[in-house]
Amino acid sequence: MNLQSDDFELFGLPRRMEQDRGAIDARWKELQREAHPDKFAAQGPAAQRVAMQWSVRINEAYQRLKDPMRRAAYLCELHGAPIRAEDNTAMPAAFLMQQMEWREALEEARAESALDALDDAVQDAHRAALAECARCIDGQQDYAGAARQVRALMFIARFGDDIERRREQLGQ
Repeated sequence: MNLQSDDFELFGLPRRMEQDRGAIDARWKELQREAHPDKFAAQGPAAQRVAMQWSVRINEAYQRLKDPMRRAAYLCELHGAPIRAEDNTAMPAAFLMQQMEWREALEEARAESALDALDDAVQDAHRAALAECARCIDGQQDYAGAARQVRALMFIARFGDDIERRREQLGQ
């Protein structure tokens, strides 16, 4: 294992958006077994510290690779298209209109069924944005386009959290 490897190299995966989650999970378990600090107990504290560093590195890579949105963001960054969500919030007008409609629907929601319908629409938008990320990354190598989709996914995910908070409010 090489500390300079990117997450995909570390896990032996192609640099693609589409991945087999089972393969990611299996490789994570295998890497964790190889780097577990207990395996290095006989080699002393220094070897155990290095193994612990590897274990942390493996876990960080796993967290990025198993989450499609984080994986897409990572691929964009690897290919020179950073997400820059903190200072690049420009979105297409149609997306902003959809967000406004969702916000209004959320404010007006008084029943669980209304929240369920809104949540279904948000999940559909999430799936569509992930599919567009995969098309941009795997099909076209359009990392700037994928970065725009990742920023949209971040908005969508935050809105999904808002739906859950509203569910909690209604349940009180």
